[in-house]
Amino acid sequence: MIHPKKLIVTLTAAGILVAAGSGLYWVGMEHGMKAAQPTGGTSGDKIDPATGRRVLYWHDPMVPGHKFDKPGKSPFMDMQLVPVYADEAGDQGNVVISPQVQQNLGIRTAEVKEGTLASGLEAIGSVAYNERDVAVVQARANGYVERLAVRAPLDHVRRGQPLAELYVPDWVAAQEDYLAARGMPDAGELAPAARQRMRLAGMTDDQIRLVETTGKVHPRITVTSPMDGVVAELGAREGMTVTVGTLLYRINGLSTVWVNAEIPEAAAAQVRPGNAVEARTPAWPGLTFKGKVGAILPEIDPTTRTLKARIELANPDGRLVPGMFATVTLRPAASKPVLLVPSEAVVQTGERSIVFIAGEGGKFTPAEVETGLEANGQTEIRKGLDAGQKVVVSGQFLVDSEANLRGTLARIGEVPQASTTQPAAAPTHHGSGRVEKIDADSITLSHGPIPSLKWGPMTMGFRLPPGGLPNNIAVGDEVTFEIRQTKDGDYQITTIRPTTGARADKKAGAKGEK
Repeated sequence: MIHPKKLIVTLTAAGILVAAGSGLYWVGMEHGMKAAQPTGGTSGDKIDPATGRRVLYWHDPMVPGHKFDKPGKSPFMDMQLVPVYADEAGDQGNVVISPQVQQNLGIRTAEVKEGTLASGLEAIGSVAYNERDVAVVQARANGYVERLAVRAPLDHVRRGQPLAELYVPDWVAAQEDYLAARGMPDAGELAPAARQRMRLAGMTDDQIRLVETTGKVHPRITVTSPMDGVVAELGAREGMTVTVGTLLYRINGLSTVWVNAEIPEAAAAQVRPGNAVEARTPAWPGLTFKGKVGAILPEIDPTTRTLKARIELANPDGRLVPGMFATVTLRPAASKPVLLVPSEAVVQTGERSIVFIAGEGGKFTPAEVETGLEANGQTEIRKGLDAGQKVVVSGQFLVDSEANLRGTLARIGEVPQASTTQPAAAPTHHGSGRVEKIDADSITLSHGPIPSLKWGPMTMGFRLPPGGLPNNIAVGDEVTFEIRQTKDGDYQITTIRPTTGARADKKAGAKGEK
């Protein structure tokens, strides 16, 4: 049986050893943190004996914002620091991938070339009459409609075809006076005056010549069509009385027609008067009607956010009739050469457009570009690239995954920010662990795996939350926490709280002590 005094001495010695060991652990941890503080420059460049390359500094790839002037173990997690070589300086945004890995990833590149963007804009429209190809037939004198030759709207008429016959009583007296004056031997100026009176009564030169050649009174007039087309409006009926200016017929030509096409507001800059147009309609499959943009109507439909392009098309044989639907393809006028890349090379991030430039030695550099028009699988590059450069057209997202460019792109200093909006916040990661140490601006946790970061269990330090630690967090507590990467590359606690089980154990222990 162990003597009580010996047992007390033994337990006391064990407690001293544990305290000493714990003290040595924290002293060593603090010494390691101080010895591996970030350096302010790269004056201590050294040669790596394994590779013969000049080393600028060492860093922890998981916390890339900190630089160290000597190799060793990372103070943040259980891993060795990684050297950064001089030939990689200034290329923090570069990704280096070996040719074999490139082949495995299926990475393809294409050259940035100059060329013209042969774009075509398709739109839907409806056929309408060409309002510039219209003729109006009116009554030239007071009279009566005795007979109609064309009786219905939309009837086809030809140039010179009789339309209606009118009886004009006022012409009888004028014609009789002219015939009487012409038959007088000493009429003098009476005949020309009587002739002028017929013209003032509304008779045309052809009708006056008819009276002169026949020597008879013609009280009736036959109205003829002035052009080929269709009767768009009929204003005469048999037996009705007409006065000067009464509309008898309105005739529209069909040699050309209009197509009023709906152009999206966003594509308004691509359409100009004079642009060549090709139109197709389901009524005549296989036929293409050619024309040009006549005018852009200065009005936006507030419901569809479209504007109308008035397109004039040749209409051989009158195949196109008003009301038909037509699909039109607008061909912009020849433009000056621009830089072009395959559209699949441009990665849209929401706020920016990114391409990956392929360099020598398997280097890939992300670069922000300003894009323009897109057509036929080609995208115009207005800013950010030069002719002759090569860009990645297949495997961009695999390159991003290979180099963990989610953080690299956020740290590209040379990429100009075209947008003034705030960048999206970094993703939040969840974990649980035990509090090992609390400092003025950091907390050290022994945490379990964090799947979203692909981290295994480790002990590492984190920045404190912006508002500081809650009052109920102490060393030794089991906690759950959320972290987020800062723009410097560190990880900061966003929320931290004791686990429910830990709180229950604390309360139970406090009651037992009482």
